[in-house]
Amino acid sequence: MNWLLGGLFDSIKESLIDAIMASFANIFDDVNAQVNDIAVQVGHTPESWNSGVFGMVRTLSETVILPIAGIILTFVLCYELIQLIIEKNNMSDFDTFNIFKWIFKTFVAVFILTNTFTIVLAIFSLSQNVVNQSAAFIVGETQLGGADMMDAIRVQLEAESIGSLLALFLEVQVVRLALGAMVIIVFVVIWGRMIEIYLVISLAPIPLSTMVNREWSSMGNNYLKALLAVAFQGFLIMVCVAIYAALVSTIGGTDSLRSSIWTVAGYTALLCFILLKSGGLAKSIFNAS
Repeated sequence: MNWLLGGLFDSIKESLIDAIMASFANIFDDVNAQVNDIAVQVGHTPESWNSGVFGMVRTLSETVILPIAGIILTFVLCYELIQLIIEKNNMSDFDTFNIFKWIFKTFVAVFILTNTFTIVLAIFSLSQNVVNQSAAFIVGETQLGGADMMDAIRVQLEAESIGSLLALFLEVQVVRLALGAMVIIVFVVIWGRMIEIYLVISLAPIPLSTMVNREWSSMGNNYLKALLAVAFQGFLIMVCVAIYAALVSTIGGTDSLRSSIWTVAGYTALLCFILLKSGGLAKSIFNAS
């Protein structure tokens, strides 16, 4: 009878070990897949990420926003001309060269306004080039250790009791649910950034129409800073992923399974937190208000 009970307990223990090992081996697959996909997502320009959405945004901007920007530009240029006329004692001490300066400003302003999307896409093409070049250097393997680590963990599990193994199995399932929520956060950050980009570029003609006027140019300057910030946020996201991969790779087979699970769960939570902060950090770097 004792040998029968012993065999039964050994069978239950072996089943629990196999279930825990399988769960542990696959627990971070969704997170790793999402993390590895980040480099692909942030490497897209607005035009290549979703051409249909980009086409709609561009059409709305050119048909609805551009005429408004043209009116603002006309007001700004007229205001600029009036300032040139009255600032020199109502033209009694007027330098005719100022008229040529005003004509040149008008030409530059019209050129900027008619090439708004060319300027915007050039900024994102630059950031895409930076991201694509950095991807080969800073994105590492985010998978947990190899066969040696798994063998070491199995040896540790075989020394545990059935009760401890059962508690550990339940603990792994809880962590899996938590990591599933973190995958959603990573998805929201990456897709939310792209939607923010489309919203920002949809209004591009209005702030760019104020670039040539000294008093109004702060609007255009702040817009360009915000545009650079959201564009280069992708690079900061890549650095976050690289740090995450480096931290995960430091977990070795000498750690207990419970320690490994919660350590990587903590690293993943930290990754989500930093990704959420990346937008604000990029704006602070570029001094975008």
